[in-house]
Amino acid sequence: MTVIPQGRTRRAALVRAMCALVVTGAGLAGCGGGDPDAGTNGVGKLPADKIQSRTRTAAESASSVHLSGTVVSNGGTYTLDMRLKGEGGSGSVTSKNATFRLLRVGKHLFLKADAAFWNQQDGSGDGGGSAAAAGKLDGKYVKVPTGDPAYQRFSGFTDKDVLLDGLLTLHGALATDGHHEQNGVRTIRITGDKGAGGSLDVSLEGSPYPLLLVRAGNAGTLRLSEWGKDFTLTEPPKGETVDYGKQLPSS
Repeated sequence: MTVIPQGRTRRAALVRAMCALVVTGAGLAGCGGGDPDAGTNGVGKLPADKIQSRTRTAAESASSVHLSGTVVSNGGTYTLDMRLKGEGGSGSVTSKNATFRLLRVGKHLFLKADAAFWNQQDGSGDGGGSAAAAGKLDGKYVKVPTGDPAYQRFSGFTDKDVLLDGLLTLHGALATDGHHEQNGVRTIRITGDKGAGGSLDVSLEGSPYPLLLVRAGNAGTLRLSEWGKDFTLTEPPKGETVDYGKQLPSS
């Protein structure tokens, strides 16, 4: 039996420790040949279209996600902070003039905002009955009827599949754009039209989840995290809820 000198064993352990510290870039000589995909899930070696397909499948298969950042749509900028899963979602949406909370449990959608938001939704500004109605809704969870226009307008913010399907889209020819890092996680970046069509950072560790999306045309930046981390969805207490039946008073 060959006896390895103790000093050599210590040197080997030191080299392994140094290699373990290398998580991005070209790496160090003697640490796997500088392969940035060493020890990853392997998607970094795939063509861009295959990476996009893999990350979409991973996102669709995940039970939940935390989505935060900005979206520019129809000339307005919205700041989102939403937790989403198959049966609903909860969180906040901030626009230029208002912040409101959304909660959907199954088909039941609740919206919580202040009186100024409901006055804005009404649009009449008559200061009479509208102000009184808005006052009743101030700080309450308002149950939004499924047939009300507001339901279609806001429920999409709480629908994981709808929201991700609309957001995880790159435009133009797809290409890879190097290895990067997001919050300590190694990623491979794919772009559309050399970045003009947006970019998407995909995790190289574990499942190939999308972690950072920069939308085409400066239409917002979104971070996606806590993939598969469950959270509780419960309807608000009746004492904090207003139910107007088939139609909201501001519609």
